[in-house]
Amino acid sequence: MTEPKQLDPFESPYAFYGSELRRLREAAGLTQERLGKRVFVSAAYIGQIETAIRKPQLELSVRLDDALGSGKHLYNLCVMAQKSKPLHAGGHASYFAEAAFHEARASAIAEYAPTLVPGLLQTESYIRAVIKAALPLAQPETVELLVKAQRERAALLDDPSKPEFWAILHEAVIRVPVGGSSVMAEQLRSIVARARAGRIIVQVLRFEDGAHAMMAGMVSLMSFEDAPDLAYTEGVHSGQIIDENEVVGRYWRSYDLARAVALSPDASLALLDSAAEEYARCTPPLT
Repeated sequence: MTEPKQLDPFESPYAFYGSELRRLREAAGLTQERLGKRVFVSAAYIGQIETAIRKPQLELSVRLDDALGSGKHLYNLCVMAQKSKPLHAGGHASYFAEAAFHEARASAIAEYAPTLVPGLLQTESYIRAVIKAALPLAQPETVELLVKAQRERAALLDDPSKPEFWAILHEAVIRVPVGGSSVMAEQLRSIVARARAGRIIVQVLRFEDGAHAMMAGMVSLMSFEDAPDLAYTEGVHSGQIIDENEVVGRYWRSYDLARAVALSPDASLALLDSAAEEYARCTPPLT
């Protein structure tokens, strides 16, 4: 059970929702565990909603209103909260703030990357090359803030126990020379080293594999020990957290289809190794 904490109900729409859920639950004389059983979720998940760690779902809000006799109060608050703008997270784009928050708490992450190395796997040189391409006129202090935020994010994989990380990379990720040959050689070798250390699992979808279930765009699927899975999708200047169970389930099915088509992990590492060596041969020797 998530312990009560000091929560400012006016900090955000989700904090207000959480404070109202706690108020209604306590007024009904229910523990988080008893309420969770009535609406078919864990006590920990109820606690995470009450403390604004997790967002409520519309479907769950209906069940909570029924269990607490609160009419459509929580459902209406959920609708209002979902229409609110996301908060900015230091160093991250505002649309990624919520995803970064959940990513840090996930027990497992599965990502499909169509064009870029996943953020959690990016080396500092690769990060700088991506930022330079996206923000060619950015001031040095802005670049450093973005690099620092991305490096702190990537530090999640320094923990040997979690999150488990599975990545499917389209071959375009390893063939587009982001930052030049030396940057790419370093980046691909870094991925291979993490995989061979048993920290991550990587598969490659080759160009010759043709059409596949994930080709519409990137997705990051996050699993949690005490809460439902989430999906995060992203475009050039936008991103979206998806928490509808049915939709997230469809993403998982598509991901599994892509896994079935991709090279095996061993064959994928061999391809990444080969590509890294090709890039290294194109790098001028130091003088």
